[in-house]
Amino acid sequence: MIRLSSHGAAKQVTGSCHLIESERARVLIDCGMFQGSRELEDDNAEPFAFDASRLDAVLLTHAHLDHCGRLPLLRKRGFRGPIHATDATRDLTRLLLMDAAGLQEEDTKRARRRASRSGERVPEPLYGLNDALRTMDLFARPVTYGETREIAPGMRATFVDAGHILGSASVLLEIEDQGKRVRMFFSGDIGNAGRPLLNDPTPPPEPPDYVVMETTYGDRDHRSWDASVDELVEAVSSAYRRGGNVLIPTFALERAQEILYALHHAIEGGRLPRHLPVFLDSPMAISATQIFTEHPEALREGFADELARHDALELPGLRMKRETAESMAINRISGGAVIMAGSGMCTGGRIRHHLRYNIWNENSSIIFVGYAAAGTLARRIVDGAERIRLFGDDIVVRAKVHTINGFSAHAGRSGLLDWLQRCGTPKQVFLVHGDYDRGMQAFAEELDRRGQPWHISGMGEPILLQAT
Repeated sequence: MIRLSSHGAAKQVTGSCHLIESERARVLIDCGMFQGSRELEDDNAEPFAFDASRLDAVLLTHAHLDHCGRLPLLRKRGFRGPIHATDATRDLTRLLLMDAAGLQEEDTKRARRRASRSGERVPEPLYGLNDALRTMDLFARPVTYGETREIAPGMRATFVDAGHILGSASVLLEIEDQGKRVRMFFSGDIGNAGRPLLNDPTPPPEPPDYVVMETTYGDRDHRSWDASVDELVEAVSSAYRRGGNVLIPTFALERAQEILYALHHAIEGGRLPRHLPVFLDSPMAISATQIFTEHPEALREGFADELARHDALELPGLRMKRETAESMAINRISGGAVIMAGSGMCTGGRIRHHLRYNIWNENSSIIFVGYAAAGTLARRIVDGAERIRLFGDDIVVRAKVHTINGFSAHAGRSGLLDWLQRCGTPKQVFLVHGDYDRGMQAFAEELDRRGQPWHISGMGEPILLQAT
């Protein structure tokens, strides 16, 4: 018996977590956080639907919180096996988990101070800094792209470049059970081909029997890189001419580095003022940028060469801000600056403070360059909210709002179809990690037109796989 079940990213975008079971082994692919609405985030604390202590191993596709964010919780609940990932993914995961743990501890301290006056009960954080550190001890020797490794009895895994973020991978899992074999290909998150920093997604080393694939943008395509850069430069130039600031809610991994790269070339090409003040107001993005320089093996060859010749992520007017006091001082700038800060979905972090000081200004601009999940502040602004609530205040939205989806780290619809075509003719494709009413359904309809069997996995639904 070989069984697949999804315990996250099932009919939803976040919380990726997929379990493969055979008679001899149990392996988890990713263990990510649910993100978005308050109800979704509350799901993070719920018990796992499987026994964490009985898992043989975890395969981690990449270092986004919706794929790695519950690993410390998995360890707290009994997991002691190895975690297999690429070297860059391990380094980025350490950065993200330490940050997530620190934020949880700080949030709990603040909540307890408020509760001391009201008597309200405050739940414990999902995990703390010690839990994150102990989780990093579970990481096995880093996997290299193309390497095949035995990760559990009767299970071998081959990691290939997914082209999504630094170190990201898709995983071909070969499972032998009672003399029969199944090949499953887990996409992780599929990269947006043709971007300058990373390689294009790599197909599996051999055709799989089954594919588990993401569908984040299963209903639409992105603009090209060049068109997206043109739109970014025009939006920045326009706000600069008006005398306003530009806010870019920034994902620390990949998006921040891509925007710096695009601004660098626009400035060097004379399309933007040479000493345009650009603030990278994100300790995590600053650290992630440093990690980029340490992993040329995970970069597109042309960009790696460019990075070696000169710093392609450096700008004449770039100021990197780690300290809180430095971040607060940025809000005294009334116009003429580009401010990049997390979080990308505006669910927390320093961007919310910058929004408070700028979103009411008709001369300023807010540029969204990544996915905005339902229920997030970013989605409300993108969808045209006339007012938002921040820090207890209702604030009118007058700033110009731009959405540039060509910087997405996810493949668009055409890229997903091209990726799947290179997987051969699988018996069935399991659709995960997508908006059920949009990306998943639209992609499923296209698969119907192509005669490709598919299934949208339900949360925890056990699916028996046919071995040959």
